Amino acid sequence: MKTDKYIVGIGAANMDIHGRSINAINLYDSNPGHMHMSVGGVTRNILENYARLGGKSVLLSVVGDDVYGDKILRESQEAGLDVSYVMRVKNHVSSTYMSILNNDGDMTLALSDMSIMEQLSIDYLHSNDRIIRGAELIVTDPSIPSEVMNCLLDEYSDMKIFVDPVSTGYARCIENRTGSFYRIKPNAMECGLLGHHTITDEDDLWQAAENIIASGTKEVYVSRGKEGCLYVDSTGNRLKSCLKPLDDAVNATGAGDAFMAMVIYGCVHGMDRQETLDLACRAGMAAIMSADTINKNINMELIRNICEERRI
Repeated sequence: MKTDKYIVGIGAANMDIHGRSINAINLYDSNPGHMHMSVGGVTRNILENYARLGGKSVLLSVVGDDVYGDKILRESQEAGLDVSYVMRVKNHVSSTYMSILNNDGDMTLALSDMSIMEQLSIDYLHSNDRIIRGAELIVTDPSIPSEVMNCLLDEYSDMKIFVDPVSTGYARCIENRTGSFYRIKPNAMECGLLGHHTITDEDDLWQAAENIIASGTKEVYVSRGKEGCLYVDSTGNRLKSCLKPLDDAVNATGAGDAFMAMVIYGCVHGMDRQETLDLACRAGMAAIMSADTINKNINMELIRNICEERRI
């Protein structure tokens, strides 16, 4: 590992399988559509987006000794990630995520088999202590075993640890440790769960984010899809950003990953929080322009050039 600044990601690396319906989805029936496969996993996706923005990143994860594992490692490396510390497990399938998108490109349902993540152990964490300690910050997700997450939060409490809750199901795995994270990036539903507050309107969302801050978290970025994003921090700042939505979104599943990558980029490069928030919204918009979970063309120039007319 070079001595250049880098971030480390500890979490999921998946194979993503997406199906998009041509027409409005009819439940309990076969729907004509298009299938697409790409490498994914929330933490891995964040790192790839970050690498495509020009940053350096190291992935700590686990994959199987199957063709999916080969593809995950090969394409991650080609995208600029350091995957030399990823653990391969014999006779085990790699983590797989399958989503069903409606004809507008929004997710209707998703399933995941991430059982291989149980192979990620505290010993694995300790064996990579030098890599973790040398990073600018840590980004993770709740797919890692709870004992590993607790070890990470306890033994590396002197470092900035960022987390994407992934889903309300996974968010429950960290709702009692929110104060141990420097930064959390939930969507509205995850924010309500982590903030222990029912969300009925925007005021409720602000309150839920404030509740997360009250637990000890320094910063909360809330992604809201077409409604933009909110920011709250422990110094009392409240910020908001929104862009006019695209009419031709292709795949919305990777927007949050690109959003988080831009937030990390802004933190590492000392950007103003409002600028970071604005660029993060644009990064999410750039992501949904691509059929892949990650827009292979994403970079800082593309993000900065997202049409100004979309600002509300």
